[in-house]
Amino acid sequence: MTDRARPCPPMQMPVAANDDFKRSFSSWFWGSMIAATAVHFLAFAMWPQMSVDVASNEKPETPIIKVPILTVPDPPPPISRPATPVIADDIDPGITIPDVVFPENPVEHLPPPPEHVEAPAPDAPHWIVYDVHPYIKNRDELRRALEREYPPLLRDAGIGGTTKVWFYVDETGKVVKTQVHTSSGHERLDNAALRVAHLYEFAPALRRDKAIAVWVSLDVTFMPR
Repeated sequence: MTDRARPCPPMQMPVAANDDFKRSFSSWFWGSMIAATAVHFLAFAMWPQMSVDVASNEKPETPIIKVPILTVPDPPPPISRPATPVIADDIDPGITIPDVVFPENPVEHLPPPPEHVEAPAPDAPHWIVYDVHPYIKNRDELRRALEREYPPLLRDAGIGGTTKVWFYVDETGKVVKTQVHTSSGHERLDNAALRVAHLYEFAPALRRDKAIAVWVSLDVTFMPR
């Protein structure tokens, strides 16, 4: 027989990992079960002992509170009804107030009343007490003045603003002094507002029906169309 006719030895097939795992599963399974059983026995053996506490059914005695007996006071006596007024037949003249006279200062010796002196406008605005607020009388004229004094450059650019102005109004309603209270943010609008402010005409403020000079604060607004 030649070398070619000699039979080849059988090939050894490698064992797959799955087959190897299946063959070793039984030993791993039973080993794990024995280890788990031992751990459980140890846990129960070392677990602290617990006892049942017997609850008592006895109830504490409820204290009895004695409520004091309150005595209701007597009602107050009724209010006496006022006496009915009666018109007297005769009135004693001695109960009237005698005439009040001032012999040391007779009427003919009284000094003449003081002459009206126009006081200058104060430098700074301040609060003056009054009963009736001064109101504007020439609103139509002021609308035309606002259109006339509106700076053309700002009006064409659509820039407007509001300037709060202090007015010192005298007893006749005339504007004596003006100054800027809060600026509009544009100097040209503030200057135009002061020019318009001098054209205001007011009804004077009143205090106890007497005209007085006061400071008032008003807004002068320029609004582009």
